[in-house]
Amino acid sequence: MNKIMKEFPPKKQNQVTLENWRTHPYSSWSFSNVRELIPTSEIQNDPSKVWELGTGQNQNELVTEKELTDLSVDSVVVLHKGNIVFETYQNNMDQNGKHILFSVSKSILGLLCGILEKDNLLDTSALVSKYIPEIKGTAYKDASIRDCLDMQVGVYFDEDYLATSGPIISYRYAANWNPTPDSERHLGLRSFLQTLKERDGDHGHKFHYVSPNTDLLGWVIERVSDDQYSNVISEKLWKPLGAEQPGYITVDRFGAPRSAGGKCFTTRDLARVGMMIYQNGSGHSQQIVPESWIEDIFNNGSNSAWDLGDMAPDFPNKNVAYRSKWYSHKGSNPMIHGIGIHGQYLFVDRVREISISWFSSDNDPLSKERLPKVLSVVNRIRDNLT
Repeated sequence: MNKIMKEFPPKKQNQVTLENWRTHPYSSWSFSNVRELIPTSEIQNDPSKVWELGTGQNQNELVTEKELTDLSVDSVVVLHKGNIVFETYQNNMDQNGKHILFSVSKSILGLLCGILEKDNLLDTSALVSKYIPEIKGTAYKDASIRDCLDMQVGVYFDEDYLATSGPIISYRYAANWNPTPDSERHLGLRSFLQTLKERDGDHGHKFHYVSPNTDLLGWVIERVSDDQYSNVISEKLWKPLGAEQPGYITVDRFGAPRSAGGKCFTTRDLARVGMMIYQNGSGHSQQIVPESWIEDIFNNGSNSAWDLGDMAPDFPNKNVAYRSKWYSHKGSNPMIHGIGIHGQYLFVDRVREISISWFSSDNDPLSKERLPKVLSVVNRIRDNLT
């Protein structure tokens, strides 16, 4: 029997802390209770305007029990043409549980940028320094918003989740995600961004996955909106979407949002985001994200930049690109998706009108074996729902 965070108080070996929260078995509790470990900011919904989901025939065969266990799945919701056709909750999750998205958070930010550009608050072709002059002494000084959106910034940063030294450790201290020594407690996400001065190449050339790029865009969003990032998401996306539950996002010691990885939503609400996308940005009887922005995500990512990048080997023989924080599978069977460490996903098939939200608590942050297995399940679901 799992005794993690049971009994009051829990025995020391069953307590979840900042030291162990991203390791199994502690993660099966912590990933749906992040706000009990890290400061957060609420992303409000509008309970009076919920986008109701239909209920189709529950197709239990879409994902097997063995696959759920082998992939450390916490929850999955499959929507097809507005109906829930598969839904499961494991471990500590339930329908109202808010699970951390990790880097699927980036994909949500990508949608928000499209909304802000439509509202004439953001020019994605402009330099980041136009909005954040504080970074003029860094590797970002001549990078554009589009470079950051497409992960084509030539900044030196090694995104090694198992590293024990280097900038990524300071990054975690800055985000308030790790126990932080007194000597590093001056760091916040924004002061950390100003330390990234070393270049490793040209901007706009190749795909280079750097999470701080997205935290920088979170700073831009707050600057152009003159509001908290969580409030902007609430007013521009979460309330218009008709989300059933509020969400939240982790913040650093100074209140800056972890926009690259700290959002926490219910499985159904994340699936609603995918449903809005397969409806070309429209949801709950209104256009939320510009249709042109959705089209751009599906069609305009650079295959050549992807092929030169550091994740191309993970998608062998695939027609893949990365656009506005989304992975785009092109060709005759198009699909886009977001990916988060430890097994978080949102898959969207526009042709078949399918949205699949998927949360896990895998011990391995970036298993090379996990993604092909998940894609195999997802493609089987897509085929079965044709």
